[in-house]
Amino acid sequence: MTSIVIPDNEHRLTIPEVRLRLTIQDLVMRSMTYMIMQRMSDAFCLLTLCSLRWNTPMDRRQLLASLTCGAVAASLPSVSFAQDATENEKFKLGYAPHPGMFRQLAGSDIIEQIKFCADQGFTAFEYNGLPNETPQMQEKIGQTLDSLDMQMGVFVAYGSFDRPTFARPQEDTTAEILQAMRDAVEIAKRVNAKWCTVVPGSVDQQYGGEGNDNWNRYGGARLAEGYQTANVIDMLRRCVEVVEPSGLVLVLEPLNWYANHGGTFLQRSDQAYAICRAVNSPSCKILFDIYHQQITEGNLIPNIDLCWSEIAYFQSGDNPGRKEPYTGEINYRNVFQHLHQKGYEGVIGMEHGNSVKGKEGERLVIERYRKADSF
Repeated sequence: MTSIVIPDNEHRLTIPEVRLRLTIQDLVMRSMTYMIMQRMSDAFCLLTLCSLRWNTPMDRRQLLASLTCGAVAASLPSVSFAQDATENEKFKLGYAPHPGMFRQLAGSDIIEQIKFCADQGFTAFEYNGLPNETPQMQEKIGQTLDSLDMQMGVFVAYGSFDRPTFARPQEDTTAEILQAMRDAVEIAKRVNAKWCTVVPGSVDQQYGGEGNDNWNRYGGARLAEGYQTANVIDMLRRCVEVVEPSGLVLVLEPLNWYANHGGTFLQRSDQAYAICRAVNSPSCKILFDIYHQQITEGNLIPNIDLCWSEIAYFQSGDNPGRKEPYTGEINYRNVFQHLHQKGYEGVIGMEHGNSVKGKEGERLVIERYRKADSF
């Protein structure tokens, strides 16, 4: 039978013996990989079986030597690859940064910021101030999002915080609102947006009187809450007549009175739920801002469940401080996991500031969303 010389020990082996030895080495490397990735005990059992099956002089010494070298070679690259995959893989939920959130890392150009967000695994982008951009820039933003397979989050179609434009409408404010709805339809087409935010004015409090938009510090006539609510519903019905044919959805945002927006008409999730049910349109839904609702009412997960059928959009921010998750009291991992389990596939706008300035703070925002998304 043909033989071959192995230089390392000058032992003459037949070709079948060489093949057998190569087979043993292959099994050794496979077992070492298995040991690293699974359980050490299982791998040692496999090595023991190899030594029993092929009882040659090289068995134990060469097996143990190969085990040591192979473990080092196999483990180091795999750890690096796993870290890179985790850092760049897409998030489970559609968290949407906003312009300026990653300015230090991505630069001041809005298109480059969107691309940076996609590189970090974000699948959506929110831009409240989108109506202030030129139509050409809006189209460019829409094309960029489409090329990156990202969703467009909300932009603000109409927001009034200190006038009762919905609760006690006047002819000029009504014209202003309806024009904003028509503009929103066109903006949405340019960026392929599904949702836009509406803040339906303030309550009718300290109203100065017909034709007088100035607040009366001495008080004055005020509509009862029921009449105000009816006016808001009527105005929203007029709004959806404009946007519904295009498929655009108005999302109503309840805001807290205690830290940010005292006097706004919408405060509570149950209030927004009742109004959306009364408007009775697929184009009138709730923007559930977790930060605002934690301040106003707490009880986040039960309230989300109770008005789930009318929620179309979420926003995040921890309390106190309105910064990224894990800077306050909200258990964001539990909240996000609950949304995921309910099958939510929409956007969660990251409508908050960064707790730390500069590049370090921007990296920290990404890190904390990774933590909140790790369920």
